[in-house]
Formats: sequence, C-alpha cells, structure tokens
Amino acid sequence: MGITENAAYLKGLAEGLKVDESTNEGKLIVKMLDLIEEMAEKIEILESANDELYTYMEGMAEDLVNLENDFYEEEESDEDYSDLNEDYEDGEYVDEEYYEIECPACGEKICFTEDFDLDNFLCPACGNKIDDIELVDGCEGCEGCTADCENRESCDGCQNN
Repeated sequence: MGITENAAYLKGLAEGLKVDESTNEGKLIVKMLDLIEEMAEKIEILESANDELYTYMEGMAEDLVNLENDFYEEEESDEDYSDLNEDYEDGEYVDEEYYEIECPACGEKICFTEDFDLDNFLCPACGNKIDDIELVDGCEGCEGCTADCENRESCDGCQNN
C-alpha cells in the first residue's frame, strides 16, 4: 500500500468508527487526517518528480561517459606524445626549434620558440623582464672552439654547450 492509500484508509477508519466531530478531540482527529491526506498527495508528487529526475540524471551520466570516452580515445589515438617538439600544421607535423635561457633574477630555466616577442619577454616565475636575448643556432666560432660546428654536442670547449 502506498502512502496515499494508507491516508485514505485512516480517513475511512475514522469515518467507520464514527469519530464525533462535535467534540474537541474529534475535530482534532479529523483535521489531522485531512493534513495527513494532503501531505501524502504532496509526497507522492515529489517522489514521482524525484524518480523522473533520477532517470534523467542517469541518462546524462551515461552520455557524459560516452562523450569522455569518445574525446579521450580520439586524443590518444591522434596524438603522438613521444616527440614534444612537433607541432601539427596543415595535416603534417613540422619540427619547431626550442630555445632555453636562464632568468638572471631567479635562475628559472625558460623554454620558448622564436615566435615569442623577445622585446617584451617576462620570466613566468618571477615576472622579471629579460632583455638582450639573442637566438643562436650552433656555434659562431667562440673562444676555445676548434671547428666551425653546427652541432653543439660535438663542439669541444665551446661556450655554447
């Protein structure tokens, strides 16, 4: 039996017992039974709405899981994380050269590409403006260099190591 049926049963029981509405106790019992009946109807409406919301939320949760699976599966299969120096451009991967400097104020190592605005370069760690940045490829015949090298690792004594 549901809550509205129980409320209706109690009201019928009170009528069958012939509760005297002319007495104070009788008036109280009848008003309480009316209140119970009204509360039972409202509770049933709320339970129904709650069931609908629960069903709707379950559907949303399933849709979200499907969406996450589709998104992350696609990202994992399309991306090659083994080489972080590659950018995707016009359907082909293009190598992009990265540079590294050390902030003179805080010592933080900062990686960047030549696309950065080097005139207004701020350290992301301390906010210090870094001036006079020169992009150098390979060795420029610095002191101690014995060859005109392009590969820094093979240059013995080079200050650009």
